[in-house]
Amino acid sequence: MSDTSLAKQHQTIKQQLETFAHQYYVLDEPSVPDAEYDRLMQALIALEKQDPSLRTPDSPSQKVGGAVLSKFETVAHEIPMLSLDNGFADDDLLAFEQRILDRLNMTSEIEFACEPKLDGLAVSIMYENGVLTRAATRGDGQSGENITENVKTIANVPLRLRGDKLPERLEVRGEVFMPKEGFEALNAAQKQKQAKTFVNPRNAAAGSLRQLDSKITASRPLRLYAYSVGVIEGGAIEQASTHSERLEALAEMGLPLCKETDTVKGAQACIDYFNKIGRMRANLSYDIDGVVFKVNNIELQTRLGFVSKAPRWALAQKFPAQEEMTRLMAVEFQVGRTGAITPVARLEPVFVGGVTVSNATLHNQDEIERLGVRVGDTVIIRRAGDVIPQVVSVVLDKRPDDAEEIVFPSHCPICESHVEKIASEAVARCTGGLVCSAQRKEAIKHFASRKALDIDGLGDKLVEQLVEQKLIENPADLFHLSLPQLTSLDRFGDKSAVNLLRALDAAKETTLPRFLYALGIREVGEATARNLALHFLSLEEVIKASFEALVEVQDVGEVVARHIFEFMHEPSNQSIIQKLQEAGVHWPVIELAPIEQQPFAGKTIVLTGTLSQMGRSEAKAKLQELGAKVSSSVSAKTDLLIAGEKAGSKLAKASELGIETWDEQALVDFLASR
Repeated sequence: MSDTSLAKQHQTIKQQLETFAHQYYVLDEPSVPDAEYDRLMQALIALEKQDPSLRTPDSPSQKVGGAVLSKFETVAHEIPMLSLDNGFADDDLLAFEQRILDRLNMTSEIEFACEPKLDGLAVSIMYENGVLTRAATRGDGQSGENITENVKTIANVPLRLRGDKLPERLEVRGEVFMPKEGFEALNAAQKQKQAKTFVNPRNAAAGSLRQLDSKITASRPLRLYAYSVGVIEGGAIEQASTHSERLEALAEMGLPLCKETDTVKGAQACIDYFNKIGRMRANLSYDIDGVVFKVNNIELQTRLGFVSKAPRWALAQKFPAQEEMTRLMAVEFQVGRTGAITPVARLEPVFVGGVTVSNATLHNQDEIERLGVRVGDTVIIRRAGDVIPQVVSVVLDKRPDDAEEIVFPSHCPICESHVEKIASEAVARCTGGLVCSAQRKEAIKHFASRKALDIDGLGDKLVEQLVEQKLIENPADLFHLSLPQLTSLDRFGDKSAVNLLRALDAAKETTLPRFLYALGIREVGEATARNLALHFLSLEEVIKASFEALVEVQDVGEVVARHIFEFMHEPSNQSIIQKLQEAGVHWPVIELAPIEQQPFAGKTIVLTGTLSQMGRSEAKAKLQELGAKVSSSVSAKTDLLIAGEKAGSKLAKASELGIETWDEQALVDFLASR
């Protein structure tokens, strides 16, 4: 058979399989028996073995899984995948609507898009010119894990979108879950193999989606429901004026949607929808833990904007948490990385919301006093939001005569240092700092973590072993470890020791933002560390900065400024910082021109298309260093558009608005001239 004939036969079978899969998994209207689908799939695979060039990324054969990965790579989200604010009562929905009306200065009822909140895992799926090119977990909202090969195996996820005039780039966001029927069948199969069963569908979905061997994922009954979009470049969906119109556009492109979605007007109608879904909950084919309400109008969404980690235009209304009674056997006090003392209730094990709970948080001393709880009490346990176990009340009628009061420690249970409680804070803290082994372990773990100094091979268990063996007492000691010290550890051979020493040496070369983040200053995350570095340009300036100067830093309020100031003026912390620098930890000097010399100061710049000479992240960072605000969308406020290859709708819109446009080479030449 000729190559042309093979290709035609392959294309015909491929189209048939795509049509049958769409009918079966998305429309729920199968037109052929399973045996016919399987026969065609085997025929397709046989053709691709005969001519491997036919095996394209969007071939249905990719549904069976591929090569085993050694680890998941990290993927940065171009648009953050934010979490949602939660509500738990009707008043929360009413207050949510009122906040929206007040901010928009409106009195008429708002239209909301309503959808069940699936109990699964949020994912981002990127399509380029209609073909699935990348999929990632939500992760921390800023970046996640690359799970492309696993998502490709999910039966109802199209590898190629349907229709004409598809977007050049489209990021679909949705929830991967395991239907109840599939979960029960999976557990039955696990029992038959005498393998470990899963506690609930969410755990089963999570374990299945994060398999390094995508063939395992392919064997699990996972499904996806799309619920929103991220990046949109081109296509009819870009013109949609409402969230519900965007969902309709996704459906037309072959993406599966939850059938129980609806649009309603006003908070009371939202409450009615919430109650209706609540009554349906037990009979749905999938698990849910609430309902999500979104302002339907996209323009109103834009006007409402976001708070730090959540959109103002959406609310996740949770169902009442599942509760059970059990007995509080004891209370232990744990010490966290920042010295926070947290009381943990040890319970008689009880099955709540699909998991066995034996521990629950009591939060702090104020909460213990509010509850009036004692050791020996019968307590009600709730999995808040169906996730975090907590003690919510005491059954006083069941209190035994020998119930004991819970005494909050005045000294650290680990190092015996004094416990301090600031009047304005609910949390009590150990004052032991780096002399407290609990804090020491967690501080070093944080210091070595991926987003800090990223010391490859230095895992949590190894840190604990190094501290317990008294080989290290602070982060600086890491850089003085020797080969004999490491090989003396249990199950740590010569090769592992050499690799760790090389990783430690490589970690000495870092950046100022990473170093500041690695220090573990309270409430100083990656963004704050980056803002500190760009504001002060050097560690020395950060250390000597006054409280007033710190408050001037972008996104640093008085509370965070106080944490930074106190940390930097603590002699023991200064000593550790000095030791780290003496050990060779260093970073390049940040050369940021004065604002009057920043060519893009006050300018809004948009990047679009594919940049072949530098990544978007690198280009964005360089533009920000020159004073630019880098936006994701073109508007009348945009000052400059930088268009890479395959630039689409943003370039067209910029042209319509008369916005100055550069190609990538112009940007490269400009940066080279600085």
